[in-house]
Amino acid sequence: MIRTRAVFTLIASLLLTLPAAAFQPPAAGEYVPAQPGTATENLPAAPFLAAAYAFVWIAAMVYLWSVWRRLNKVEADMHALERKSRTAR
Repeated sequence: MIRTRAVFTLIASLLLTLPAAAFQPPAAGEYVPAQPGTATENLPAAPFLAAAYAFVWIAAMVYLWSVWRRLNKVEADMHALERKSRTAR
């Protein structure tokens, strides 16, 4: 029983690790430094990233502003009810 589990575990681990080893990129031959003045990075999606961050911040501020307004309205209603309860006594 223990031997069967050990063999099964070995086979399962081989079957799970072999595909990962098969997709490894080939090793590079030699390190080549970047030439001065050449563009090494390009991020064409930078405007979209900035727009997404701006949208999220604006949406958060609008949400907080709406919560603040509703909270002020609830507090005003509570004060009005408190005044009514004082005059009703």
